[in-house]
Amino acid sequence: MTARITLPTPGGGVAPLTLREPTAWHRPSGPPASRITYAAAHVVADPYADNSPGAPARLDWDATLAVRHDLWSWGLGVAEAMDTAQRGMGLDWAATRELVRRSAAEAAACGGRIVAGAATDQLTRVPDTLDEVVAAYAEQVAFVQRCGATAVVMASRHLAALATGAEDYLRVYERVLREAGAPVVLHWLGDMFDPALAGYWGSTDLDAATDTFVALTHAHADAVDGVKVSLLDAAREVRLRELLPPTVKVYTGDDYHYPELIEGDGKRHSHALLGAFAAIAPAASAALLRLDANDPAGFRTILDATVPLSRHLFAPPTPYYKTGIAFLCWLNGGQPGFTMVGGLHGGRGVGHLVEAFRLADAAGLLRDPDLAARRMRAYLDVAGVAG
Repeated sequence: MTARITLPTPGGGVAPLTLREPTAWHRPSGPPASRITYAAAHVVADPYADNSPGAPARLDWDATLAVRHDLWSWGLGVAEAMDTAQRGMGLDWAATRELVRRSAAEAAACGGRIVAGAATDQLTRVPDTLDEVVAAYAEQVAFVQRCGATAVVMASRHLAALATGAEDYLRVYERVLREAGAPVVLHWLGDMFDPALAGYWGSTDLDAATDTFVALTHAHADAVDGVKVSLLDAAREVRLRELLPPTVKVYTGDDYHYPELIEGDGKRHSHALLGAFAAIAPAASAALLRLDANDPAGFRTILDATVPLSRHLFAPPTPYYKTGIAFLCWLNGGQPGFTMVGGLHGGRGVGHLVEAFRLADAAGLLRDPDLAARRMRAYLDVAGVAG
């Protein structure tokens, strides 16, 4: 029997919704061949822990690792310990170390692809010198690589607070790249994701910042596997693909324009490292199989249908997109409760999450509509806005 639910509407009323029959997504036999793709995975909080803001992060390890195995089963790689996993928003360095260690071991056991974030968040204050930033980066890069994952050198709030210009960024990153034991991915995260990163690469002028970023990559191309660009600016990413050395991959982090960026323009394309893929994994997998089959129209038909959901999840204030991803995971049975470390389950309002539910249904991404409807009713009961 088709699942039905009554949902609140923006004007204070209610409206019925008949959910779609579940889409018969098929798990692939392996990862896509035409593009390298990573889904940035969220973490599942221990529901018995003190998940208030500022409390040490305690994870439900079974559920957290099951999320990763689900992503691998769809042929996607896992981007571990990135901003989707609440780096800087509840996930402390002690929990991050254990997360990377466990996930890398699981990836090795099942043959899954994995990269993991290396930052400077073990520092408890803005350091006095750039040497301290370099040392913090070096510690985390070395740890990630010892665990068997490719390191993603994430943007550093500490460096952003300390640097006085582009030269300081170049000085730090050049040392980190020289000391890295294997090629890394460089991550440029825009200030829409983290306001503390405004002016990264030494300038609020994005053209000037791009010049610095490109110069660094050309000077150390042998140490850079690729770059992950999260600026939500498709034209800038296309231009960056033209400016970078041909050996350096571009992993799109644009959760608004990923279909066209991954498809490419016939000359160049982006690979993917996306938080959105954690929410749309079955559709992303199916779309990439169409691209492998030289069916770009089929690829776009599937993936374009997910864009309204992704744009909604990543709407301003963008840092709270993690809340919607965890909510959808709960609706789909991927975690026992809707609880997040640092209290981030309160990061979005009822209206936002109701619309996420509607859009996930429209995209065929509610895997068990009956379960999703039951859980949505329970959420609305707690919120005091039951239909």
